[in-house]
Amino acid sequence: MRIGEPGISEPGALRLRQAPPVLRARDFHLYTQGGRRLVDLWQYGGAAVLGHTPVSVLREFKNSAERGLFTPFPHPLENRFTKALSRLFPGTSCRVYADTASLRQALAAAGFAAAAAAPFPDPAVDAAPPEVLSLWRPFLGAEKNEKKGKELLLVPVLPWVLAPKAVIFKQNLDPQALGFPPSDFLSPAILAGTIRAIHDLFLWPEREQGNFPRIRKVQGIWYQRGIYLHHGEALDEQAYTELFLRFLAGGFLLPPERTDPLILPGYMSKGEEAALAALLQRG
Repeated sequence: MRIGEPGISEPGALRLRQAPPVLRARDFHLYTQGGRRLVDLWQYGGAAVLGHTPVSVLREFKNSAERGLFTPFPHPLENRFTKALSRLFPGTSCRVYADTASLRQALAAAGFAAAAAAPFPDPAVDAAPPEVLSLWRPFLGAEKNEKKGKELLLVPVLPWVLAPKAVIFKQNLDPQALGFPPSDFLSPAILAGTIRAIHDLFLWPEREQGNFPRIRKVQGIWYQRGIYLHHGEALDEQAYTELFLRFLAGGFLLPPERTDPLILPGYMSKGEEAALAALLQRG
């Protein structure tokens, strides 16, 4: 499984079950039932890259929710959402779907059966340039997100855990001519929060640098691309479980899926940074 797919694989679920129950999540920390505080290096695959409690996003969502705008009716926010995406991807068009299953159905209906059935190539991890479709990640940088492949379609990892799934069409492609179904009707409350989250990406430009000097100095088998790190070895499930538990014991939650990148938080204390650097140095 890669980010963008529904659910968690069985091995990933088993790993996540070995972490203590989380009672509260604030910014980039998780507070567990046993009274521990963990640094979240999963961030729900990147959907929580702005943290778990982005104030402006929650405010927009709450304001729409208080007006009862949960039902996916047509709403002016649809146009605002398209405009927000155009800030990230100027000169492109898009389709927006409620979830990954709907997105994959749309890809298959438009004749992209292979892309619909396979894990989405991830620019934070995959070495080979994509052929047709690729994920797009916040704070990765244009030169790393677009690896001069032939991709025509981008699926952005939008920075909110309730965000819908979008497809971005490059090179002036017409989604209707390609056979893509129309966008789904979406809850205006969900759209309101996602719009704010997209705009908030532009308020944190320094995040792209991954400004943690101790992490940058780590020499080992971890590869860093912006705020994303991935293990240089093809770890099997057992080896990754051991790694997952070692980081968990050290106060850090890794992605439960071994194919997903580790995501550096927006900030860490010096002690947390030193502890993470030591864990990374061990491989």
